[in-house]
Formats: sequence, C-alpha cells, structure tokens
Amino acid sequence: MKLVDEAEITVIAGNGGNGCVGFRREKFIPLGGPDGGDGGDGGNVWLEADENLNTLVDFRHQKQFKAQRGENGMGQQKYGKGGEDTVIRVPVGTQVVNVDTDELIGDMTRHGERLLVAKGGKGGLGNMHFKSSVNRTPRQSTPGGEGEQRTLQLELKLLADVGLLGFPNAGKSTLIRAVSAATPKVADYPFTTLYPNLGVVSVEPARSFVIADIPGLIEGAADGAGLGALFLRHIQRTRLLLHLVEVEPLDGSDAVDQVRAIEHELAKFDAGLMDKPRWLLLNKADLLPPEDARAAADRIIEALGWTAPWFLVSGLAQEGTRQVMLQVQTFLDQLEPSGDGMVDGEDADGDVDAGRDAG
Repeated sequence: MKLVDEAEITVIAGNGGNGCVGFRREKFIPLGGPDGGDGGDGGNVWLEADENLNTLVDFRHQKQFKAQRGENGMGQQKYGKGGEDTVIRVPVGTQVVNVDTDELIGDMTRHGERLLVAKGGKGGLGNMHFKSSVNRTPRQSTPGGEGEQRTLQLELKLLADVGLLGFPNAGKSTLIRAVSAATPKVADYPFTTLYPNLGVVSVEPARSFVIADIPGLIEGAADGAGLGALFLRHIQRTRLLLHLVEVEPLDGSDAVDQVRAIEHELAKFDAGLMDKPRWLLLNKADLLPPEDARAAADRIIEALGWTAPWFLVSGLAQEGTRQVMLQVQTFLDQLEPSGDGMVDGEDADGDVDAGRDAG
C-alpha cells in the first residue's frame, strides 16, 4: 500500500444534553417539588496510536468524525446518558496540529497512546438545582454545552533509527535490500522509490535497529521540487543519517557537488538536520578497480573536509555493508534513552571508531 503521510480531518465532540424542567407528581404527594434531572455529557473524540497501521490513507475517504450527543435530563431526577466517545486510530509516529492555531497538540509515538482532541460539552442542569426557600417551583434549566470542534492536520513521521540520504540512483534501495529483509523496487532510473521503505537490520540476536530508505532528493527539494520534499520530514526523527553518494557518479557529475547539494537542502528544510550525526557512505566501489576507488574516495573526503566517519562500500556486491551496520549498532547502543542523536562527550558528527574503508 502506498504510504499517505498527510491528512486533514475535522473532529466534532458531542454536545451535552439539556437539563430538564420537571416536578414530582405522585398520589398523596401534592407538593413534590422540582425533580428535573441533568443532561448527559457529550462524547469526546480521541486519537489512538496503533502499530498495525502504517498509513493515513483511510482519511482520504472519511474526513469528519463526530462523537455522540448526551441525552437530555428527565423527570424524577433522572440524568441523561452520556454520549459515547469516538476513537480514531492513527499510525504510530503521527503528529497532530491544530490547523486554526498552528499549535502542535500531540505526538503519537507509542502503541496504545491516546490523545484527547475534542472534549464533549457539559450536560445542562435540571431545575432541581435551582430550588431555594424563595423559589420553590423553579422553571429554569440550562442547555447542554457545545462540544469542541477542531480541524486537525495529521502528519506521519516514520519512527526509524537510521535514515538513508542521497540523490536518486545513489543506491539506497540496493543497500537496504543488502542489510535487511526489506525488498524495495530497484532500477536504474530516477525515483524508483516513490515512498519510504522500512527495514529491520539485525546484527545479532536481540540487537537490531530500523532503517528507512527515503526517496531520493534533488536540488530544490526543500522548496517542493521532485519527490524528496514530501519525505524530508521522515528523517527528522532518526538518530543517525547515512549519506550515500556514488564514489564516481555514472552521469559524470561530481560527488562533492552532490554532497553539498544535499546538505543545502537539509539546511533549508530544517537547520536542525545538519546537527544530526551523519556518516558518509561512498557507494558502488565495485565499479572501479580497488586502487581507483580508494583514490576517488580520498579525493572526495579531502575536498569536503569530512571529519565524521565515512566508508567505502558496495551495496550491490555487499562489500563493507556488514561492517557499517555493526558500527551503526554500536553507535546506537551508546545513545542515551532520550534518543536525541547525541552521545555523552561526543560531538554532533557522531565520531566513533570507524575505519576509512569498510571493505
């Protein structure tokens, strides 16, 4: 199923039931007095995170959700029944924004987590609440309160530990196939990946992490060009970025220029992305003789002034990929539970003991 990662919905909580004006009328009790009951509260609207969902596609067809209205109060001091709540299931990783105020209401990051997005109206008071020594037959009651109504923007951000960056044809889909059980489409034309693919990399029993293959970026992606702009948000949650670039691009372009172009798009979209740990993977090393691949890699690293870990690999031939994944797992294991992408005493480059050639 194609991933749909944005949706706009309207949620309407139930109105409260009206209070009742009633008087007790029973045989032998001529002066029973007021006994109108209160109205029931309106139902609330909740969002609930469900790990079994991975898309917002259902909201293409249903965009409005209402909770039940509370019942009106009745005589004999009978309270109206409260309206039933409405629970809307969304994928884990969904952010909820109030469209009218542009306020972030919540971030659904755990399975089963619930978020109240529209509160039901309070039930009205019956006339039994208005009796007093000077008003023994009150004929007033209050109407039920209105339930909240909101327009919400739902935005799904994948929950992955590691995100793959790079131009189209950099080899991201091939790499995720090589290191996980994910099977994204692979071809030699741009934009093979039309939506993110998630894969679980298991380096050994009980040690694994989630890697996301993000559709390729092009220059101008942060401004809406190409497909990558739709998915830049998905790397905001990742704890480590793996930046793939062909060690010698087949189209004749310069790998250094490609790296700089991606960095420009990251900074334009969200300056904080440049502070995330980012490692460089010089891919498709199998297309060159080993000496030439090494020389090209050294030239790129020197031209970039690259100080973070980098690796010379081949996703297709699976050369060096295992070593990279072991280094990634070690790095992730060192992160604090907050998952903010930083290690105690470490700089933003995520400096670990990584060799210059993973092969």
